[in-house]
Parts: sequence; structure tokens; C-alpha cells
Amino acid sequence: MAPIVHMFPCLQDNYGFLIHDPASGETATIDTPDAERILAEAASRGWKITQIWNTHWHPDHAGGNAAIKAATGCRITGPRGEADKIGTLDRLVGEGDEVALGGVVARVMDTPGHTAGHIVYALPEHKLAFVGDTLFALGCGRLFEGTPAQMWASLGKLRALPGDTKVYCAHEYTLSNLAFALSVDGRNPALHAYGDRVRALRERGQPTVPTTIADELAANPFMRADDPALQAAVGQSGDAVEAFREIRERKNVF
Repeated sequence: MAPIVHMFPCLQDNYGFLIHDPASGETATIDTPDAERILAEAASRGWKITQIWNTHWHPDHAGGNAAIKAATGCRITGPRGEADKIGTLDRLVGEGDEVALGGVVARVMDTPGHTAGHIVYALPEHKLAFVGDTLFALGCGRLFEGTPAQMWASLGKLRALPGDTKVYCAHEYTLSNLAFALSVDGRNPALHAYGDRVRALRERGQPTVPTTIADELAANPFMRADDPALQAAVGQSGDAVEAFREIRERKNVF
């Protein structure tokens, strides 16, 4: 039985995600940006949160752990590489580990770059991926703790997922990401088509998340740093890591 994903906005531009397994009745929250809102959303659906799956240590992703555990007694799973920064973890996981929600199984992928120990939860059977701040619609996370080579390798793991995988990014940044993407890849027709869809969604007050791996491969400049035309456009022909570095540095000051 397929899990149910409930997504909702919280804080300034975060998204909260609840994933519910109807067969077992278990519910997990992916990160904890706003404990009060997350608990209310679960209660409104008659769901009890039994697990927290953290992607990384930043407060808008793990800051609600203690409050939600106090309210529900849930089990908290998070990145082994950030155990010293997330003091509430019950289980430490990393590359290749599996996390189960009833009969729903997620595979953990190490995706350093945004933070040193960032992880992603991919659900291959259901073609879902909860990517935290590694990948955004038309963007990627700022490199606070990792290197361009690490982030490009992390994105490579996501690039390898099936194209129809639904990608749940943690922030609504897409319009600003679109403006930047057009500045470096404005000759890409797939990007212009993506932009038309994004503008229409936001004009109707609708989210641009989830996206798909296929859409990001076609239009997201950070996922296309190995494309010769884009490399030439940023003056870094023949080197995907250096092209990625240049694109990321341009975005930092855009």
C-alpha cells in the first residue's frame, strides 16, 4: 500500500511533510521546522506521529524534535555525521541504511554539501525522495559546510534516481531560483517551459513542490553542470565540478 504524503507551509518559506502508512497507522514527520504546526496537522488527520526523520541539524529542520517527542513519544532518526549537533537522536543512520515506517521502507543517502552530514531519504518502491536542503526546485542548498565537489557528488546520487521520482524539497524558493537560472542558462527551452509552469502555480497561490528528477535534470542549472553548453556559458568547459562551483558562487551573490 502506498504511503500518503501530506505537505504544508510553515515558518517563512519552509514546507512540513508528514508521511503516513495506512496499513500500520504509523506517521513520520520529515524534519521538524515548526513543532506546533506539525502536531496540529497530524491531529487534524487523526494521525499520531510515531517517528521523526531528520535530514540535517539546522534549527528549521531539527528544532522541533524535543517538543514533538515530548508530545508523542516518537522515535527520532537522523544523520550519523551530525549526532553531535542533534542531541535528540535515537537512531543514527548513513549511506545505505534503511528506515521503515510500517511496511514503507526508505533508503538513506549521504548527501554532504549544505551541511557536512546531510542525508536524504529515498523511497524507491514509491518513487519519492525527501531531500531536505540538498536539492531545490531549480536550485540547490548553499554550501555552508561542504565543498563544490561534495555537493556535485551528492547531486549525482539524486540524478541517478528514476526520472519520475517525486522530489520533496524543504523550501519554496523556486521563483527566485528561476530568476537566477535564467541568468546562466537562458537559452534552455526546458527552463523557459518550467518557468511558465512555476509562475502560473505561484499566481494561483499553489506550491511548486514536489518537483521531479526529470524536470530538474532538464532545467536546474545545478543539476546540469556537466552540460557542455552550460559549462561554456559560465566559462568552465570540460570540468563539471568547476562549472558547479562557478554557478554556485554566482548564485551566492545574485
